Amino acid sequence: MELAISASNGKAGKETLSVSDAVFDREFSRDLVHQVVVAYRNAGRAGTKAQKTRSEVSGTTKKSKRQKGGGARHGALTAPIFVGGGVTFAAKPRSFEQKINRKMYRAAMAAILSELNRQGRLKVVDAFDVEVTKTSGLVAKLKESEVGQRPLIVTEEASEHLYLSARNLPYVQVRDVQGLDPVALVSADTVLITADAVKKIEEWLA
Repeated sequence: MELAISASNGKAGKETLSVSDAVFDREFSRDLVHQVVVAYRNAGRAGTKAQKTRSEVSGTTKKSKRQKGGGARHGALTAPIFVGGGVTFAAKPRSFEQKINRKMYRAAMAAILSELNRQGRLKVVDAFDVEVTKTSGLVAKLKESEVGQRPLIVTEEASEHLYLSARNLPYVQVRDVQGLDPVALVSADTVLITADAVKKIEEWLA
């Protein structure tokens, strides 16, 4: 299939880029994409939450009061019903990692890119960069490109000027091909991608 290449100023050009149907015209699988996105996000979870059981809290196990004549009978104050006592079902450190093989991950990435292309949210440009580190310059360039409120800029190798210029823009993401992930793709209003990055992604996912 052919992808239209726009100029860096946002104007539509006459050039096209020939790409693989397997990567940019793949059938969308909602279940597969959901599974891969959830697995990717879970891999970033710390899983370090920890609470203490009644056997782990610091406190005496001596009977708090006499058995009879003092109201309700109870033993140690480390029980969960007392303030400062242990937790009944205490949380422990755990891993949220889900197994996703390489074939599934690549298929999901291709499905997302194909769906973005069908929805008109994938915009290929000949090149995209800024000459100096200046946020206002990047904002002006994005406004010319008409990429919406949450753009994702994908280049073959993101330059330092481009990365630093976007750092203060909370809804603008910059990725190189190696750092591209499914969460960044699905959360973007428009994916602005260079022609060189398209070919590199095609080699990766084909």
